[in-house]
Amino acid sequence: MSAFFADAVVVIHFGFVVFVAVGGLVAWRCPLLLVAHVPAVAWALGIVTIGYACPLTGVEHDLRERAGSQAYEGGFIDRYITGVLYPAQYERSMQALVAVGIITAYIGLALRWRRSPRLQASAGELPTRAPQS
Repeated sequence: MSAFFADAVVVIHFGFVVFVAVGGLVAWRCPLLLVAHVPAVAWALGIVTIGYACPLTGVEHDLRERAGSQAYEGGFIDRYITGVLYPAQYERSMQALVAVGIITAYIGLALRWRRSPRLQASAGELPTRAPQS
């Protein structure tokens, strides 16, 4: 049963990585999603820049060991993404591409937000009105 839960953690972890990468674009349709996306991006940025371990990786390792398997070395990205979805030598390029995508999504969202009172209202702000004379 532990192997099943370890696999479930992998699916959740992959979902988190996808959310970090494209959540800014999804927020164009649902600005309230930024409440979850901004901390997720901050967390991912910390993992990449500071290098601390993601707790989901630790949970997966523990579950794999309980199932009788040996835990792998490194993190989730190293195991399941680098060398699988793109060659290992392009890891920094892929990180930069994801960062540019996130920044572009946020810039696009900010531009849309400035132009649309409806988006401002959906994010909890009232549309601004010109003062009446």
